[in-house]
Amino acid sequence: MKINIPNQLTLIRILLTPLFLILFIQEPSGSKVWAGIIFFVAAFTDWYDGYYARRFQSVTRWGQFMDPLADKILVSSALIVFAYSRYVYWWMIVIIIGRDAIITSLRSFALQIGKPIITSMFAKWKTFLQMGFVFALLIYINIPNLPDVSLDQAAQPWFLWTTITMSVVVLLTFISGVQYFISNWSHLVELGRRIVKLFT
Repeated sequence: MKINIPNQLTLIRILLTPLFLILFIQEPSGSKVWAGIIFFVAAFTDWYDGYYARRFQSVTRWGQFMDPLADKILVSSALIVFAYSRYVYWWMIVIIIGRDAIITSLRSFALQIGKPIITSMFAKWKTFLQMGFVFALLIYINIPNLPDVSLDQAAQPWFLWTTITMSVVVLLTFISGVQYFISNWSHLVELGRRIVKLFT
């Protein structure tokens, strides 16, 4: 593995994720502010490592696989802790993480056969919206005296802005997963052929 600058930034993003989680679940005042700052720094590395890799032609196979995986680890961790804190429904997170696990497995297989999957523009927008939601909620919960948006405290939780926004995010996540299946159908056929061959 070539540890160039984009790959280093990807590793930093992965290492910052548990720090974000620890800070978010802490009770002392101000810990969620620091959690938001850590998430912002981690998200910035996502933008900058992609820019640097394209600008200086530092794209590697490892980076093509690990960069989107690092995004998924960061965003999924944030969504999990939001669900744990009852800001969003668990079933929404299950759909997002399930989709990501399937696509990551397909991406790993594609690398093995020498046909890496390039992240689509639609998937990049999906990641952007997921990160945007995380940013918005982190900012919201750190502003004093705003209405509580936890599901347990709302009379009609489906009308909360958080629930409406997450519903849109889940829909886009599902659609992007379908798009991956369609655009990489040959990979799925090859994977199915190898599985059948393995058991025959």
